[in-house]
Amino acid sequence: MTYENLDEKLVNALLQDGRASLRSLAEELDVSVTTVSNHLKDLESKGVIRGYTPIVDYDALGYDVTAVIQLKVEGNAIQEVADALREAKQMISVYEVTGDHDIIAIGKFRDTDGMNEQIKQLLRDTNIKESNTSVVLNAVTEHEQFPLDVEE
Repeated sequence: MTYENLDEKLVNALLQDGRASLRSLAEELDVSVTTVSNHLKDLESKGVIRGYTPIVDYDALGYDVTAVIQLKVEGNAIQEVADALREAKQMISVYEVTGDHDIIAIGKFRDTDGMNEQIKQLLRDTNIKESNTSVVLNAVTEHEQFPLDVEE
């Protein structure tokens, strides 16, 4: 029974199978179920693990148009615009960034008409100075997470 790097090993095990039982995690990590439970609760309370959710294939559900929306925003309104985008139903990622644009948002849509409608609604915000939208032709990889490095 070893506790060295247990948190990292636990995260990696959950990345492999987010639905793994406490018992199977304990067996895999060679620790007690109580130890796994306590470490898991600690990781959750620290915000390292923020939840357990299915990975949805939006393409399979008919949301096969992905748009990358780059926005230039009035400096004092970046947070306001980012918050509005976070609340927008089909925006799956929103980033405040450096460079030529202030915000980059990724949205999933059923079709280009739906995308166009949401972008036009977005551009009604007078704090948005400029936008540039790219439609994704092929998603090479999405929703990827990576295992943590564990020193042995």
